[in-house]
Amino acid sequence: MDRYERINALHRILKAARYPVTVPRLQEELGCSRATVYRDLAFLRDALMAPVEGDGEAGFRYAAAESDRFELPGLWLSSEELYALLASQQLLRRTGGGVLSTVLAPLQQRIEGLLAAQAGVSQWPVERVRVIAHRGRRLDEASFRTVASAVLERRRLAFEYRARSTNETTRRQVSPQRITHYRDNWYLDAWDHEREALRSFAVDRISQARQLEETARDLEEEVLDQHLASSYGIFSGEPKGWATIVFSAKVARWVADEHWHSKQQGRFLADGRYELKLPYSVSRELLMDVLHYGADAEILEPAMLREQAKSLLSLALSQYDR
Repeated sequence: MDRYERINALHRILKAARYPVTVPRLQEELGCSRATVYRDLAFLRDALMAPVEGDGEAGFRYAAAESDRFELPGLWLSSEELYALLASQQLLRRTGGGVLSTVLAPLQQRIEGLLAAQAGVSQWPVERVRVIAHRGRRLDEASFRTVASAVLERRRLAFEYRARSTNETTRRQVSPQRITHYRDNWYLDAWDHEREALRSFAVDRISQARQLEETARDLEEEVLDQHLASSYGIFSGEPKGWATIVFSAKVARWVADEHWHSKQQGRFLADGRYELKLPYSVSRELLMDVLHYGADAEILEPAMLREQAKSLLSLALSQYDR
């Protein structure tokens, strides 16, 4: 345990103590010598102005009248907490085509400096944390920031939206509800005021976004979850049915460990295959994920979804008959 962590741990022990804590107990919990305990106590009291009281015989604690009010100045994190923060920061920085790089650069430098100081090195090997984006789409940084700000500041948002399916551009005015990172891409869940309905928008298809003065309309969390998370995929909507998919014994263990939906139902069959049931509304995304498994997946129900899968496979096969 380095000094930063010891000081933080010592602060937590003294703050939680109802009675004086003896030096031997502090040595045991901090994993250090008697002399180090006294040095850390002196640093807490003299440099950080902590309300330390007591002596080496009776033990030490914070003065009861000041204990609740005192906190360590600045940001005190353990190495493990800094590792987790650095990994999270690296993940955010490298998603969305680097759209957050400019904003997070100062934070990364600060985290790396704190880690280097605690480890006693001049530079922290941040390249050891590796994040590989997969099929992420290019984002306009200005639009992303405007969208994110509107979500957090609870303001209405106006923008142009070019639908991927039709390539048609429309003007939208919405009350943003959530911004979601899904499969290496960002989506905006919002109440569309013209259509009077909840919609999900791919942020990479948003342009000319501007925040309006009007306060956004807030929808209850239960309403959002019912509409946006009740069926499979990002563009879910109310579920229209349940799909039953059976996976071969070869991939059964992999699929059994995968999270497809919060309400999924799965079980191993007697022959080693795995049966998965889940609610869906829009079939496109579900079909894409099932067909990803090729011959190792079979849709059993409903019949319409099974026929759609057969049609897609036939079309794909026809590309190789030319």
